[in-house]
Amino acid sequence: MRIGELAAAVGVTTRAVRHYHHLGLLPEPERLSNGYRHYTLRHAVVLARIRRLTELGMGLTEVRDVLADDAGKDLVEVLTELDEDLARQEAEIRERRQRLRALLEAGAAGELPAEGPFSPELTGLLAGLPGSDSPMAAKDREILALLDTGAAPEERERLLSALRGALDGPDALARAQEAYALLDALADAAPDDPRVEQAARTLAGLLPAELLPATDLGPDNAFLRALYADFAPAQAEVIRRVLRILAGERP
Repeated sequence: MRIGELAAAVGVTTRAVRHYHHLGLLPEPERLSNGYRHYTLRHAVVLARIRRLTELGMGLTEVRDVLADDAGKDLVEVLTELDEDLARQEAEIRERRQRLRALLEAGAAGELPAEGPFSPELTGLLAGLPGSDSPMAAKDREILALLDTGAAPEERERLLSALRGALDGPDALARAQEAYALLDALADAAPDDPRVEQAARTLAGLLPAELLPATDLGPDNAFLRALYADFAPAQAEVIRRVLRILAGERP
């Protein structure tokens, strides 16, 4: 058989056959005197097995292990690992579909936040907060969404755990609304406005020192520079003072 006949017999493309040759999965056949490759039934059997294994979801490295005569994993071991991997993927897909359904339901009810979607952990945290038309509350959600996306899983869980603890108090939500109102009022103020200190003390009293990252909070911190630039001058000064207060309280 020539390469086109082999490919047609097994139901793959000639490009796939050449790729399997390149990877060493399918032995190269002998060439006839005219230069054409001459494929035998054995080549078709091996190629058919490669196709069946890849259709099960195996990667080509795993297929090579199965096909190896004297090394690698046996077929039962590889199939067991593949089954476990597919089970993990199924669980992940179910979880993602549950999150998607929740988002669709929230969107149908007009409750889907513009900053979302969030992780399930942050979604649960924000669900307990009252609605607010405060510009600072909206900005706070944007920053939380950024941290929710960019932070490593362990760091995200640490931050959200600290926030949950801070919001568990009986008057925590009222204090949060007060802090938002104080910051909103500083939108057009100067950094030396006397209200800056009151806003900083109020906000620092609401936030636990555990919220601070372990990184340097100095002027060379690129994230903090970008954060300050996104606030009005007086509001940025509040955040600077809050970080200094919390840094002094950090264990």
